[in-house]
Amino acid sequence: MPRRQIRPLRLIPALLFSLLTATALAQSSTPPASTDPVPAAVEVRNLTTPTTCAEEDNVSFALSAPSIQRFRVEALHPGYIGKVRKDSSAPDFSGCNFGDTPHPTDPRHAFKPRKVRLYDGKDLAIVGITFDSFWRPQRVPVTVGGRKDGGFHLIQFFDKRKGAKGKVVETEVLVLYPSDGYWRAKPLPAAHLPDNAYGSSFLMGPVQQDLRPIVDIAHIDIDPRGRTIGLRFTAGGEAQVAIREISRARTALDVAFSPPYRAQAPFAMLRSMYVTEDNADMSRVSWQDPAGHARDATVAEVSTWQASDVRFGRTVPSRHNTSAPDIRFSDFR
Repeated sequence: MPRRQIRPLRLIPALLFSLLTATALAQSSTPPASTDPVPAAVEVRNLTTPTTCAEEDNVSFALSAPSIQRFRVEALHPGYIGKVRKDSSAPDFSGCNFGDTPHPTDPRHAFKPRKVRLYDGKDLAIVGITFDSFWRPQRVPVTVGGRKDGGFHLIQFFDKRKGAKGKVVETEVLVLYPSDGYWRAKPLPAAHLPDNAYGSSFLMGPVQQDLRPIVDIAHIDIDPRGRTIGLRFTAGGEAQVAIREISRARTALDVAFSPPYRAQAPFAMLRSMYVTEDNADMSRVSWQDPAGHARDATVAEVSTWQASDVRFGRTVPSRHNTSAPDIRFSDFR
């Protein structure tokens, strides 16, 4: 089970979100007459703001396109993971103006705490958690393998496999906050580390603003045997999220919209923290442009660009969430 409670995510100033509804991309040329989705490039827009607080999500990158049917999200170890000998995942409120308590502007809605083991299979376990308070009042109904529930604030996915002496080891690799649509993912820990941290989070679906960027989910339907997570969005449309790989190399999710996503709002967003290069959950962006050229830049050096593959990560070990993964978006179609 996880060693520490995952805290609700922090705020980003609402005024930035007005940029998100701008036209995403110029219309591309007519695709070939085929029933298969074709490769696509997306617009990536940097909405990051400065902060001195390592517990505030000040980094936002919005992904938009005229029409997206499928894409992939991967959590990958940072390139320096082999050099990490001592991890650091403790909260750091030293640069914050709100101490070690929840952000003062966060609403607080009370709930009856509970924890339910929703599925316990041979190689996967799923747990639902309701906190005693959360910043949004919404509860999203969830069905897990035909079992219906009124909803949770957090759904955890655990990889199960045999470890030393044949004992089954459970490792958390993926979480979803149904009430605001935030996800976090990480690969299995590197072989020389006992555990690894979460860092950046991401949104998938119609991104909108409610004090901070969120995705409103109306219903979740999880098929544990098929390893799929069905999402029905309040704004309309659905997505099927398939867990394709859980390994020491990556945790990979394949996302398919139905019907294809054509809203002007971003279809995905990367959320993270950056104070300095050595105090950040992500500090650099690397991508492939539509012509196939590899590009690389710091958070401060990019504004708006097109990419067919984009990775948000770090090249310098951070003193905050040192082992946290890079997040890559690719295979846009």
